[in-house]
Amino acid sequence: MKFQTKKLYSKVKLVTITILLFFQPLLTFAQTDEGVSFFPNKSIGFIGLLVGLVIVAVALVFFLILKLAGNTNQFLEDKNEVQKDKFKKYMNNLNSSEIEILKKKRSQNNNRISILVLGFLSLVPQIMSAQTAPANREDLFSQPGVIITLVLIFIPLFLALVYLAAKVSTGFKNYVNNQKINEAEEFASYISETENIPSDAILDEIKHKLEYNITPNELSGIETPNDSKGLLKNISSETNYRFFASKRPPVKRPKIDPELTRLILWFLGTAVFWLFVGSSVGEYVGIKFIVPDADNYSWLSIGRLRAVHTNLVFWAWSTIGIMGLGYYIVPMVSNAPLNSIKNGWKALIAVNAAMLIGAISIMAGINNGGGEYREIIWPIMAVWAYGLLLTVINFIKTIAKRTTLEIYISNWFIVASYIFILIVATIAYIPMGQDGIGETIVQGYYMHQAVGMWFMFSMLGVLYYLLPQQLNKPIYSYSLGVLAFWSQILFYTVIGTHHFVFSALPWWLQTVAIVGSVGMLIPVTSGTINYLMTMRGSWSKISNSYSLPFFFVGIIYYFTGSFQGTAEAFRSTNLIWHFTDFTIAHSHITMYGIITFLLFGSIYAIVPRLTGKEPPQLGVGAHFWLALIGLQFYTIPLMIGGTLKGIMWAEGKPFIDSVVLMGPYWLWRAIGGTLMWLSHIVLAYNMYKMMRPSTDVDVKERAFEIINQNLEANSVEPKI
Repeated sequence: MKFQTKKLYSKVKLVTITILLFFQPLLTFAQTDEGVSFFPNKSIGFIGLLVGLVIVAVALVFFLILKLAGNTNQFLEDKNEVQKDKFKKYMNNLNSSEIEILKKKRSQNNNRISILVLGFLSLVPQIMSAQTAPANREDLFSQPGVIITLVLIFIPLFLALVYLAAKVSTGFKNYVNNQKINEAEEFASYISETENIPSDAILDEIKHKLEYNITPNELSGIETPNDSKGLLKNISSETNYRFFASKRPPVKRPKIDPELTRLILWFLGTAVFWLFVGSSVGEYVGIKFIVPDADNYSWLSIGRLRAVHTNLVFWAWSTIGIMGLGYYIVPMVSNAPLNSIKNGWKALIAVNAAMLIGAISIMAGINNGGGEYREIIWPIMAVWAYGLLLTVINFIKTIAKRTTLEIYISNWFIVASYIFILIVATIAYIPMGQDGIGETIVQGYYMHQAVGMWFMFSMLGVLYYLLPQQLNKPIYSYSLGVLAFWSQILFYTVIGTHHFVFSALPWWLQTVAIVGSVGMLIPVTSGTINYLMTMRGSWSKISNSYSLPFFFVGIIYYFTGSFQGTAEAFRSTNLIWHFTDFTIAHSHITMYGIITFLLFGSIYAIVPRLTGKEPPQLGVGAHFWLALIGLQFYTIPLMIGGTLKGIMWAEGKPFIDSVVLMGPYWLWRAIGGTLMWLSHIVLAYNMYKMMRPSTDVDVKERAFEIINQNLEANSVEPKI
């Protein structure tokens, strides 16, 4: 079907208007006696935000309707195509088993078996509206009861729209599948006639082409190219430029134990679930920065929700995702089966249970105190650590059974990361030596080792396996990988206290942390060079891959984010940037730009190989750009605003002035966070598409199933 510019323009215009309508309430501000206020009437701002969400929901449903309309047009155009031409197209793409069926059918012509066609069911939504009386009171929307009522109205409305869209999509898909079943029956009838079946000589020639394997020098020489061996398959006559580059289809790995596949998919699936929950909490926290009185419940206070957000994206999403990747990579590079799948399930249950109970306990006010990233009380974190301990023992025993001579560098990084996090977490939760300044020192090392020696270390190991695998070429330099491994252990383990420069910590300890931060340039530079040189000469593969764009962004952020961390460690810059929103931007660059993007790419690299199903190409693109643009909108304004805030503090200006200053930058933070949150919804949808059983009907395969059933019904010993 030709690309219709006018329709595309209309859709783009619709989406643009929808975005403007969504963000318009947020962009409204007025000058008051107390300074800049985004909403002259804060209740109106909240209602505007609620209305904006409704508009977005309606726009999404409308976009789905447009998509269904486009699919319907495509289907009708295909249906109007000359039937015999379509059948000839199917005949030109036969496989060996189908050829054998045709040869057998040629000698034994049977009557086809008719198939009952299912009816199409559709739901007709009943849209009802009523006229409401205008509000007489000026501050009606400021009443808590009204706000709660509107929220309660919005929730079922949104769910109803989603349900309607799902039912319409399912109904249309069932209709298309039924039409394909009819077409398959007609095709089976067509090829059941002897005159429509090619001769045995032609079928043997086609089969010979399919079974031919190319030799190393097959395409060399000066002879005129000739496809006499049937190397070119599924030739397309499409002459128009494609709007999206075609992606390389996944190849399902047959060697993986089905039970292990199920375990890995559960790890990755629950990780994506926690990403959605954790980022939803973060999204609400970001909104409360610009609408601080959106609620008055202690369970939903910023102090508690912020801790829930960080703990879920750290210890649930990132940790569980990393564990799932490890269960795939460690046995693969060891060329040995996993030591114990049963212990893998125990680890999965332990970590998920700990995070569920931990999040509820924090919201209820039960926490470990002021330690950042260790707000969850120790009995719950002990269950979490038990899951990691089971996993690392599982990995070590698997590596011990390896059939390879050496231990590949991925396993070095992965196993070492587990050892570091278990030691660091244990020390962090032991109360001995954590009185006064001792607690500050432990806190500095704990939160930094968690990022650098757990998340970063393990994901670098994952990248050393998946990047060469996706590029189908070896890593550029194994020696650079070894250098990065040992130099990161040397330098990263001493930089924890650079977060407490100019504090009561010993001056020499602060200096050691700064020197270690500078030393981190060695592993970062060597690792970045190793990854980019591995990609050298294969840049064109990025557009043909689902995972490589995420890997590339993660590598770039690994370099820039790590250099930014080094720059922040110096006393002169620390004086301005620390304790400002610049630090928040930096943490999101590292944990989201590096760790999360690498996790995204790893999911798109592994899940299709486990299930054999590709993610929606448009869905992966939407996920990538929403996440990347959202991260830019989130971090860049916070870095600018954080710098200006630090300068104001250095000049001795009142603290409240810096709060007023950050207003517009917090707005951009909320916008960027919203885009990132939407990308996580798209990721969840893509995961569903990759993991759910396929219901699509292939006309050619269905037709040959019908013929084969006829042959088997009339043959005592069917050969096919």
